[in-house]
Amino acid sequence: MTKTKKSLDPKKIASLMIDKKALDVKIINLNKLTTLTDYFIICTSESEPQTRAIFNHIKDELNKNNIKPWKTEGYEHLQWVIMDYINFVIHIFNKETREYYNFERLWGDAEIIEIDK
Repeated sequence: MTKTKKSLDPKKIASLMIDKKALDVKIINLNKLTTLTDYFIICTSESEPQTRAIFNHIKDELNKNNIKPWKTEGYEHLQWVIMDYINFVIHIFNKETREYYNFERLWGDAEIIEIDK
């Protein structure tokens, strides 16, 4: 698997999340820890409609620049939705799932950037 040629600033993705009132938005820089991806961009959603709105807003805005996800998962159940763009992977969690998986602890060696609204 090769990385996409089109790359975005992860702060742009975080901004798109905030557009739809996502909570606890963070960027986890994985460049020095793994070859899986460069960044995880994570947020918490307060409801299934909000999760759909965040997902659709990101997808629509990136599609405008012809940037399409390599893979998406979780849209059917809306508890943890993943949008994989190779260079960055977006995670939209509901509150319980976010607390359970606790990416900040799991990837505690990474640089974690908290995004303010």
